[in-house]
Amino acid sequence: MKARRQQVILELVSKERLSSQAEIRNRLADAGIEATQSTISRDIEELGLARLHDQGGLRYVPPGEMNGNAGNSGSGNGTNGHRPALRRLLKEFAVSMTASGNVLVITTPPGAAHLLAEGLDHAGIDEMAGTVAGDNTIMAVSREGISAVLLEEALNQLMKENGQ
Repeated sequence: MKARRQQVILELVSKERLSSQAEIRNRLADAGIEATQSTISRDIEELGLARLHDQGGLRYVPPGEMNGNAGNSGSGNGTNGHRPALRRLLKEFAVSMTASGNVLVITTPPGAAHLLAEGLDHAGIDEMAGTVAGDNTIMAVSREGISAVLLEEALNQLMKENGQ
């Protein structure tokens, strides 16, 4: 039942603008699936859904749509659309950053690491090869020949930029 409920939640937020857990609960009920608010909250966390602001207001989005634009290219200049979302995620969730060799360890509040890691992975940070996220810790690996200190500086610079 859990897998089916979570699949329906993903389908709903992919097709509709749902901005609250109550809206998700009502739409699940319409589909014949009863769930408590706490169950929906856990599902949202497990699915890695983000609640983002876009032109139409607040809405939940699946991890692959972190910038709020489904179908946006993940290469070249298309990744620039992810930077404002990443800036918000960094400001909200990056508690600390510690560089060690080519790994930047980023700590977040509990349960937030996957959201920030998804934003990092989709933003096209030139200095970064990829991330691995746990519950409250991210290991961001810098590209060959680039130190984690330079990656940390790039992320700090991004947080300082004025953006939308």
